[in-house]
Amino acid sequence: MGTWPGGAGWGPRKKRIDLYASSASKDAKGGLEMQDDVGTGGHVPVMLGRVLELLGPALTGPDPVVVDANLGLGGHSAALLAAHPSLHLIGIDRDPFAIEHSTRRLSPYADRITLVHASSGDLREVLEQVGRPVVNGVLFDLGVSSPQLDEAGRGFAYSYDAPLDMRMDTEQELTAETVVNTYSAAELTRILRVYGEERFAPRVAALIIKERAKEAITSTKRLADIVRDAIPAATRRTGGNPAKRTFQALRIEVNAELSALEAALPAALDALALGGRVVVLSYHSLEDRLTKQALTARTRDTSPPGLPVPLEAHQPRFRLLTRGAELPSEEEVARNPRATSARLRAAERIRVDD
Repeated sequence: MGTWPGGAGWGPRKKRIDLYASSASKDAKGGLEMQDDVGTGGHVPVMLGRVLELLGPALTGPDPVVVDANLGLGGHSAALLAAHPSLHLIGIDRDPFAIEHSTRRLSPYADRITLVHASSGDLREVLEQVGRPVVNGVLFDLGVSSPQLDEAGRGFAYSYDAPLDMRMDTEQELTAETVVNTYSAAELTRILRVYGEERFAPRVAALIIKERAKEAITSTKRLADIVRDAIPAATRRTGGNPAKRTFQALRIEVNAELSALEAALPAALDALALGGRVVVLSYHSLEDRLTKQALTARTRDTSPPGLPVPLEAHQPRFRLLTRGAELPSEEEVARNPRATSARLRAAERIRVDD
């Protein structure tokens, strides 16, 4: 099961998979018509039309199953269920708020949903547990969700003064406060450089170590101020808030986001039926790079070079549905600024293993 990444002394990560199969009441108030968006920041699903277009052809057969591996507020899921009356949806999220909200939002489809409190990294185990090892579509909408950013108390945003938390699953132990106050200078530098792509990572880490020796760093505001002071003044004048990269790095570390994606993408591809499709929405270069690598590995001919004919066993099992990473339209970005950094990639299974 692994250990907390970078966290010396932390015990094994606990795998938690809680099922909420068909738990939403059809009579519950707060369905789609109610637009129950309290605490959701007016959430708008990113690139929704393109997601529906790409997944649609895979969901036309009898008893189709789709997985929303990052359920969030259920916007994509609601649209998929509305568009495909025979569709069964498995929604996975590590955030209890997301499960609670989506249970209400998707209540009109209660007999066609299975909601699971788990990490997307446990996708293989989730599908086994719900008895659906083969599915027709998988959607990944990666990154931090709207309520996590908008709720000051979650500690994800540098624009609020809040406890330094950043947990997507509020029941896990590791928090950003623990990382900031207990990791070594070398560990902090690595996290900031790799996960935040922060070129001043050693300076930021050194100032964090210095300041935490005076008093524990427990608030987002104090951390943001420390980061600002560590970044050279000339650099601070461009590129937005200098704390952005540090907060991204800590969030990825706390939630083991990249290791979850590294486990989830192969599991999703393995689970797809013939004609099944995967769609991935990523929001920073690290996610997009992992996605590109995973899809490229499954869509290339691995026959040894120089053979007169390609070997069937080495033919790709998937084909790419997008040329590179697709971007949101200018109109969507204007309407939904959080779509600005979105990158979409998709692939389809064209062969099955013998």
